[in-house]
Amino acid sequence: MILVDKALAERQRLGQPIRVGMVGAGFMAKGVARQICRYVAGMELVAIANRTLDKARACYEEAGTLAPREVASVAQLEACIAQGLPAITDDALLLSRAEGIDAIIEVTGAVEHGARVVLEAIRHGKHIVLLNAELDGTVGPILKVYADRAGVIYTVADGDQPGVTLNLARFVQGIGVKPVLCGNIKGLHDPYRNPTTQEGFARQWGQNPSMVTSFADGSKISFEQAVIANALGMQVARRGMLGPTVAPGTPISKAAEWYPQEELLSGGPGIVDYVVGAEPGPGVFVLGTIDDPVQQHYLKLYKLGPGPLYCFYTPYHLCHFETPTTVARAVLFKDAALAPAGPMRVEVITAAKIPLFAGQTLDGIGHYHTYGLAENAPVADQERLLPIGVAEGCILRHDIAKDQALTYDDVILPEGRLIDQLRQEQAAYFGRSNSDRTTAVPTAEVAANLG
Repeated sequence: MILVDKALAERQRLGQPIRVGMVGAGFMAKGVARQICRYVAGMELVAIANRTLDKARACYEEAGTLAPREVASVAQLEACIAQGLPAITDDALLLSRAEGIDAIIEVTGAVEHGARVVLEAIRHGKHIVLLNAELDGTVGPILKVYADRAGVIYTVADGDQPGVTLNLARFVQGIGVKPVLCGNIKGLHDPYRNPTTQEGFARQWGQNPSMVTSFADGSKISFEQAVIANALGMQVARRGMLGPTVAPGTPISKAAEWYPQEELLSGGPGIVDYVVGAEPGPGVFVLGTIDDPVQQHYLKLYKLGPGPLYCFYTPYHLCHFETPTTVARAVLFKDAALAPAGPMRVEVITAAKIPLFAGQTLDGIGHYHTYGLAENAPVADQERLLPIGVAEGCILRHDIAKDQALTYDDVILPEGRLIDQLRQEQAAYFGRSNSDRTTAVPTAEVAANLG
């Protein structure tokens, strides 16, 4: 978005910076803080919320700002904002409720907690920028409904691979080419990795082992491709996607050879998928087609090949470097990098990473018990498959074999979770048959929320 730089410069000139609050203080959050505080004129990171205050404080310290003040109330936070002082808190909902914050960046990767923060921020008129595909891939459609009704923008961030993919897909559509496959380039895929196997790599880069595991075991790629599908109305070719593996260094320009060409050219909604081993990684790519023979001639001239599938790609994704661009797009231009376009098209379901036993309480995404698989939403509904975004904390009713897909009937859900309520609202609003428990009929509270 080339317009963003000039628009931010004007906000800086006028002394009217975009004011941002951030929830989370992990590896990626530190990068976001550094980027905004050091390199983005016309934007201020006014507050950071994190359960561990020392980590929130470290984000500001490493970014080179004034020492932040601890706050424990909305009034204290608003006073800091008015005085131009950075603030930290262990209560994320303060950021959602405080006046003087234009947008919230949610960067925890937590589903239940993230849902509470985002819903409260929407209710208080704040734009939402997610570095949390897990949340969007679980209840994104209903959160988008809430955001639309509140008149705020709900978006996944530029820089994350889904955002980069949507930027590329919009470009491809803009030149008259129809995207038929949106792909992600991976270097590793092993569903049985866990935080112990990934501990060394995580330590090397200063990352969380469970987050690194979610990339390695396929859960993250499943969420990333699911949210793309939900934004573009696409689907998966099969459960878990096709995921071809090619020789290391194989150029992504050959991608048309790795996927079912007849299906891609059939006029269907298109698919999301990934490839392991191609270069340049970790980039993204779009396969598109166009029927115009004159434009086909030009594309061949411009080295895109003879068709009928043309490969467009972005050779990198720069994560936190690009997140401020999403904030500016939302606040200044009311434009989302990526948001659900309607109901779920693809869900991320739960599969057993190891044999599991009756009475066990399931651990979280990127841990030891489960991994995520992308599956078309109608199949997930019909088979009552358990979304991995709601699996953590569920108790198994009986034994589960390794690699078995879990269903709602296999588990006892924890009581009182917002994520389960939102799943019910989502099913009711979009007329889907499945729900967390036994019915998709909205409760009185749900009906009131939906208006």
